[in-house]
Amino acid sequence: MSQILHPTTPSSSVPETLILPESEPESATTASSAAATTTAATATATAYAMSSASFDEPQNPNPNPIRAPARVPALLHLSFNQDHGCFAVGTDSGFRIYNCDPFREIFRRDFGAARGGIGLVQMLFRCNILALVGGGPDPQYPVNKVMIWDDHQSRCIGELSFRSEVKGVRLRRDRIVVVLVQKIFVYNFADLKLLHQIETIANPNGLCEVSHVSSPVVLVCPGLQKGQVRVEHYGSKRTKFIMAHDSRIAAFSLTQDGRLLATASSKGTLVRIFNTLDGSLLQELRRGADRAEIYSLAFSSNAQWLAVSSDKGTVHVFTLKVDSGLLANDMSRNAPDSNLANTSAIPSLSFMKGVLPKYFSSEWSVAQFHLQEGLQHIVAFGHQKNVVVILGMDGRLHMKFLIVQDVDRYNKD
Repeated sequence: MSQILHPTTPSSSVPETLILPESEPESATTASSAAATTTAATATATAYAMSSASFDEPQNPNPNPIRAPARVPALLHLSFNQDHGCFAVGTDSGFRIYNCDPFREIFRRDFGAARGGIGLVQMLFRCNILALVGGGPDPQYPVNKVMIWDDHQSRCIGELSFRSEVKGVRLRRDRIVVVLVQKIFVYNFADLKLLHQIETIANPNGLCEVSHVSSPVVLVCPGLQKGQVRVEHYGSKRTKFIMAHDSRIAAFSLTQDGRLLATASSKGTLVRIFNTLDGSLLQELRRGADRAEIYSLAFSSNAQWLAVSSDKGTVHVFTLKVDSGLLANDMSRNAPDSNLANTSAIPSLSFMKGVLPKYFSSEWSVAQFHLQEGLQHIVAFGHQKNVVVILGMDGRLHMKFLIVQDVDRYNKD
């Protein structure tokens, strides 16, 4: 049974061919080289509905088996790819890749129930190269190694080893970024050569983001102080530190070109938007008055919207006021809708900033989506206009997949 999900209250690029190194680099052990073959699949969305998706077990070739009770794999990890057209699922027996719109399984790899846990899986757009890290009670690979998996060959073709557990991985076509508890390593994808090391404050959630469409790499990670964010501009070789919050950083997100940064703290009441070029605060958004754990932040491709998910069982959508000059490249490909940037989203009390408490001068969401409390939800904006994609997991291998349309409905009513 499905239903259309609307707001409840007002308030891709195709990857280029990737070649991995033939020789063994100093910073990693490479099994062999391979040319990554693009496996892009495109489709037109026909419906936006809520559905519960459970993963089917592989079919048994024996037509008359004595069937044992089906084992339900445990869900260990969810992550979108760089353009939010797909998402990856890590389980205690392997990994699966799904297309968002239309929703369908693209492929799966099951390593076995006895030993096969994948705790982190990161896609490289839609090509056959992925980064895998072992996880769960019986990991397929050590938790201190990043395995470069070529699904065209169905095997690992390289690895990066570390002295402590890997907490996060981010991929670009030209970079691999590996996040440890207090360190970040940046590698060149072509030869797996180590390019940069960054010291951070304790980062158990593996927070780190990189730009995807700009040629000069922009990387954001926690700084060395509570509430501080570090921005690395590799094109200009500049480092910018931003004191974003008084409390520790809980989540952040970059626009695809790396020019805008959204941050949230462990309090979860405010989200702040910064210009990464100079560190200036552009906008302050209020999720609510009560403390909340922020699970994810996501910009729309044209930087007109920001979506925020939290442990309150809600997804808030905010209208952003962004200088179009900052995002000239994106705006040329995604013409902005004047309805999305209308001034009705600007609070009527904004002219009294400095007089009223900050609670009244912060900007509130224009729409909210109420979901099941207690589930961890991550959000992204789909390829279709005004569509939000929401994934929720409860630790078992069934998943709530929601596509939400008409985000700007209450701006027009």
